[in-house]
Amino acid sequence: MFADKMGDVWRMGSHMESVIKAYKTLSKIPSVVGGTLNSNGNRIISKWSVRNIDKGKNTRYQIEYFLDKNLDVTNESYFGVDVSNELLVAYSPNETYKAVISEEKDEKDSKKKFFLEIWSMNCLSRSIDLTALDIHGDVYADSEFGCLDWSPDEKKIVYVAEKKVKKSEPYIKRKPTAGTPDDKTVPGEEHLYKEDWGEQLTSKIQGVIVVCDVDSETFTVLDNLPDDWCPGQVRFAPDGKSVVGVAWETGLRRLGLIYCTNRYSFVFSLTLDGVLKKLSQVTYSVRSPRVSPHRVVWLQRYAGGPHHSCHQLVGLTYQQIELMKNVEVEPTIITDLVETERKISNDFFYGIFCQGLPLMCFVKNKQGLKTDDERIVFSTQQQNEIRSYVVHVESGNMVDISHKKDGPGSTTVLCVRSDVVLATFSNLRTPSQLFVARLPPTGHEAGIEWVPVSKPHTLPSSISQGKIQYMHLDHNNDDKVSKFTAMYFGPDQQGIYPLVVWPHGGPHSAFSNTYSLEAAFFNLIGFATLLINYRGSAGTGNGSICYLPSRIGTADVLDCKLATDKAIDMFPVNDKKLLLYGGSHGGFLVAHLSGLFYDFYHAAVLRNPVIDLASMIHTTDIADWCATEAGFEYIEGGQEFEDTLLLLHRASPIIHSHNVIIPTAVMLGTKDKRVPYYQGLEFVRKLKAKGVPTRVLLYDDNHALSSLPVEMDNLINAADWFINAIKP
Repeated sequence: MFADKMGDVWRMGSHMESVIKAYKTLSKIPSVVGGTLNSNGNRIISKWSVRNIDKGKNTRYQIEYFLDKNLDVTNESYFGVDVSNELLVAYSPNETYKAVISEEKDEKDSKKKFFLEIWSMNCLSRSIDLTALDIHGDVYADSEFGCLDWSPDEKKIVYVAEKKVKKSEPYIKRKPTAGTPDDKTVPGEEHLYKEDWGEQLTSKIQGVIVVCDVDSETFTVLDNLPDDWCPGQVRFAPDGKSVVGVAWETGLRRLGLIYCTNRYSFVFSLTLDGVLKKLSQVTYSVRSPRVSPHRVVWLQRYAGGPHHSCHQLVGLTYQQIELMKNVEVEPTIITDLVETERKISNDFFYGIFCQGLPLMCFVKNKQGLKTDDERIVFSTQQQNEIRSYVVHVESGNMVDISHKKDGPGSTTVLCVRSDVVLATFSNLRTPSQLFVARLPPTGHEAGIEWVPVSKPHTLPSSISQGKIQYMHLDHNNDDKVSKFTAMYFGPDQQGIYPLVVWPHGGPHSAFSNTYSLEAAFFNLIGFATLLINYRGSAGTGNGSICYLPSRIGTADVLDCKLATDKAIDMFPVNDKKLLLYGGSHGGFLVAHLSGLFYDFYHAAVLRNPVIDLASMIHTTDIADWCATEAGFEYIEGGQEFEDTLLLLHRASPIIHSHNVIIPTAVMLGTKDKRVPYYQGLEFVRKLKAKGVPTRVLLYDDNHALSSLPVEMDNLINAADWFINAIKP
């Protein structure tokens, strides 16, 4: 009855006009999604994305900037160029050509078609219909497998696509009497189950490496990898005779891959005539191989365990790779795991937690790229920020080169060419802005000076003048890990604000002080936000990551409660208007908090929440996550024991659902393979049975709920739910 009344308020709520206006205002702010430099470091090609509400999707566009010798902008594009159809782009080493793989809809049947275009200066020199060639399936353009790279001689291109499979048809089907039988068709396999790579990778089953000879327009599928390897992130080696990439083992089961850096995988080298070498060791999960004239480097961590953790930066010289014909050679560790913190020249360093290195990450000084003076630039989460570093390969010395003149925030490197570094900077009150810098010689990197490239975008003053404060919190007990961090972000006006308590998902991810439409939106409608990086979050050493498994539902919950208590003491927030907001593992924590502290918080919004691990383990694409976080080893096909099922159940917020009394809205995606949507429905049914005000919004979307129409709807509905719950 009360839920229906809440719905009536929504339909005529006087606050909705300002809520909708706030979203529309912020939706017009673009963000940087990529960028590259030319070989001289004096031309920038940047990629931006902006929400296009009328089209129901984001529009991506390109802007070029031209720099003088001081890196000041001398000219830029008058208008952005729409590049929304471009999936992958690569510039040839001498910048003679540009390769583009795009996706378009066939006008006749609306099916996807893929095209490879080769541009020479201002001329389209070749356009190849990849779909018509019928040598492979869809081209991979995702963050895990996707790649497009030129050979050093600018004659070949490599990419990854879905392996071609034989077509199937029913056993009984009327066929034309004329002609010969089609030997490419297999009867009775139209409905054969084929395991994919899970959440957001549902069309990826088995990839293949494809090499295109540009002049002859001939394509070769490199088929010398083992059948249980699925390749991705492929690059040409400097000799042009081989490629380097990552291969994931399919094993007994393809567990979900996106957001999971713990899957068994290998860095490999494969010559174009079929000679295969495994470069990394068998116990590791690897990603992001990058090549220089002297070596191959990549990120690695031990496979298994938490879905994300601290990584090593390692590498092999080509001389070491040559030795691997006869002896086993271990990669050289350039930057090791960090358990808690490590003192570097100008700060503390907490370890590498990034998902990948920049595509171009090697620094080339004016004297050239010397073996003994090779440096690598990368960006990674560090407590409440994303910071950028340069590391000397031979010595391992590291320097923080983040942009600091505009105050606290996050610096992410996009590209390095010669000694010029292109990066973005943003914080919670400043949208992303392009910066460029010339990296000083080895030993003097701390003196780097960043030069702004793009102009800052204007935001309402409540956001641009908003208060950002880092919170360093400590339980002051005997726990092995007792410290964690959080961020407060509130409007600039005088007043007492409702507080949105917002733990992140993961759990081994983190909030960073970067621009966020969601945080800006809550700020603009008069809410303060508390973004909590509880113990187990990325960016605070590997020890914190390893602390949380077996303690989810307790340690992370207590962290959220302590952060809330401290925020009430430190900031102008209304302790009678405390609002819970979170998705995935963040939704798991919101459900726990609303059940354990049922008279402390006042309303909740959960997005694709984890509710019951005991039931989730059998339906999610990451069954190992449930086991690992509950505190026991995951074994595919192993015997189920009562004690492990109890561990899963006891860690779950479903056991506190009978205590929940606050209005609760749940937003679910029907295509969610990570946390199947019935988890949220299970929670809502428990609450409805005891008369708790509830609302369910069901979207045709995946776990992220990030498609534009869905983002708009669930964010505006979340604001409406909160406002109705706390209004007098």
